[in-house]
Amino acid sequence: MLNDPFNMLVIGACCVVAIILLWGIGTFAVGDENRGKQSNKIMRYRIYAQAVAVAIIAALVYLRK
Repeated sequence: MLNDPFNMLVIGACCVVAIILLWGIGTFAVGDENRGKQSNKIMRYRIYAQAVAVAIIAALVYLRK
């Protein structure tokens, strides 16, 4: 599994999404009004990263057939 570069790409994309999620939750937990707006922006980045991760996974499934 770890020898395939596509699998490593999927694992990397999932890790990036998890890191952005934790960053956004951490920013939101501070409770400051400015931080809330910043957390919202970070969560938008998570949505974009998650869309890229799903596209990579879909491409991997398509290429494996």
